[in-house]
Amino acid sequence: MHVVPLPALADNYIWLLHNDSGQAIVVDPGEASPVEAALASRGLTLRAVLLTHHHADHIGGAGQLRDRYGIPVYAPDDDRIEIATHRVHDGQTLELQQPSARFKVIAVPGHTLSHIVYVGEGVLLCGDTLFSLGCGRMFEGTPTQMLSSLQRLASLPGDTLVCCGHEYTAANGRFAQTIEPDNAALKQRLDEVTRLRAEHRPSLPATLSSELACNPFLRVDSESVIDWCRRHGAANDPVARFAALRSAKDAFRA
Repeated sequence: MHVVPLPALADNYIWLLHNDSGQAIVVDPGEASPVEAALASRGLTLRAVLLTHHHADHIGGAGQLRDRYGIPVYAPDDDRIEIATHRVHDGQTLELQQPSARFKVIAVPGHTLSHIVYVGEGVLLCGDTLFSLGCGRMFEGTPTQMLSSLQRLASLPGDTLVCCGHEYTAANGRFAQTIEPDNAALKQRLDEVTRLRAEHRPSLPATLSSELACNPFLRVDSESVIDWCRRHGAANDPVARFAALRSAKDAFRA
C-alpha cells in the first residue's frame, strides 16, 4: 500500500492510501479538491473515506467525495458527523475489498470524546490524537483519557508509520526541546524536519519508534521528563505529569 500525505487547508494532511492497481481510500478529507487532483494525476479510483473525528477541517470534503464517487464514509458513532454511511467502533476490524485492506479501530478519547484511529497496513491513521513530537489538545476529554489513549497507541509495533492530521512537527519539536534539551534522538529528528521542510516536503509520516524516543507526551515515565515535571511540581503521578506537559504546551510560544 502506498501512503501519500496531501496538504490541505492551512496545515492539514489528508492521507491517501492506494495499491498498485489504482484503488484508493482517503482519511480525513478536510476539503475535496486536493483529493480530486491527486486521483486525477495518479489515475486512481476512490473507494472509501475514513474519518477519525468530527472537526470540520477533517470532514469538510467528505460529503462532496461521497456524492461524487458514490462511496462509503466510515466514521465514529457521533451525530455531529452527519455525512457518515457506516459507523465503526472500538475493537472493530474494518475490512475493505477495494483496495484490499484491513484496519483495526481503536477509540482514543481526549481530543474529542468520540475520536477513533485506524491501524493497519503498517500505518496508524491517528487524526489529531498523536502528532509527531506532540499530541492534540483536549477539547472534550480529560488528561486521564488522553494519556490512556496515547498509551494504547504507544503499544503498537515500533515500525508503524504515524500518519497524523497536521504539519505541527517543527513547532512541537521546539517545545519538546524545552522538556528534554539533551535528548539526542530529538535533536536528530529536528535536524531531519528542518531539512524536509526547507525542501517543501512533509515531515510525516514518522515511525512510532522515533516518536517513543522523541515525543515527550509518550515519555511521561522517562527520567528526563520526570525531572522536568518535578521542577514544575508534578512528578508523582503519570497523569499529573501528562497534564503538566499539556498545560505547558498550551501556553508555549516560540
